[in-house]
Amino acid sequence: MNSIIKGLVITLLLITGVTASAADVQIYTTDNSKGKITGDTIEKAFADAGFSISGNNDMNVAFNSKFKKTNHKMYHLFTVYKKEFVLELIKVTPKSALFAPLSMSFYMDKGSNDISVSSLSLDGMAKITGVPATNKHLIEYSKLVKDTLAKALPNGHFEKIEKNVLKAEGDLVTKFSFEMEGEESIEDELEGIQEELEGSLETVGFVIAGYNKLGDEFKESGYDKYDFFDAYSICKLPVIFEVSKTHPEAGAFAPCTFYMYKEKGSNDVSMAYPSVHNWVSSLAIEDKPSKKVLLDAEKLMIDVVNEATE
Repeated sequence: MNSIIKGLVITLLLITGVTASAADVQIYTTDNSKGKITGDTIEKAFADAGFSISGNNDMNVAFNSKFKKTNHKMYHLFTVYKKEFVLELIKVTPKSALFAPLSMSFYMDKGSNDISVSSLSLDGMAKITGVPATNKHLIEYSKLVKDTLAKALPNGHFEKIEKNVLKAEGDLVTKFSFEMEGEESIEDELEGIQEELEGSLETVGFVIAGYNKLGDEFKESGYDKYDFFDAYSICKLPVIFEVSKTHPEAGAFAPCTFYMYKEKGSNDVSMAYPSVHNWVSSLAIEDKPSKKVLLDAEKLMIDVVNEATE
């Protein structure tokens, strides 16, 4: 009888477009009534744990400047990565660079003394990259994030996620590729492409929040498979402002990581970033304003990248 009921529940979830998978995003919360936990103290905890800090941005400053208001008492977007884990996971699949860096948000609601940090869970990272959730490096990476959160936010706990993960309405990873012409050095051609791409993105309102030359770090570790492997952290202020009103945990996806790489011996350049369908699916976003800004940004991003790489 139990197996029959379980089967009916799963069928109902599939029909309604909801999956029975574990939460893709985790939220760690603790009391901060004394105000001792700040953006700086959280950053220090991750730096002490050996993470490379790509960015720690007080978004309330940007929101006040752009929109003359804020949604939360405190709202930071934070990006970090652990070099040795990233390298081992890149060996499994280049898509592991989609969380190099990992994005997080830490925030306090107005009228509350609790501080929370959102980040991708083990299942969330596996879902996006295709790396099995049983991969030992992915498990260790996820555990280190959890252990560091426990140190950064003493006496905290992971919240129970009440919302189910929605069925994705499109591809979770948006991919591009083009062929290098080879008429000049790889470095010069890459510089020209990146300058055009960065300029075009900034012109239409995207912000380059960080830039990591992962390929150089791979070479320093003795892994010389790529001519280059670069990762950008990219965000659009109106998007995170709108979505964070009801989903402050959206910082687990913002800024998004946009990578580009070329393997040695090949002329093909591969690029990708996590699509906004991750936001909609993993955060169970159903309100029209949030979905509109996300889908509009996705279309704009695709148009800009295609134009820059024609």
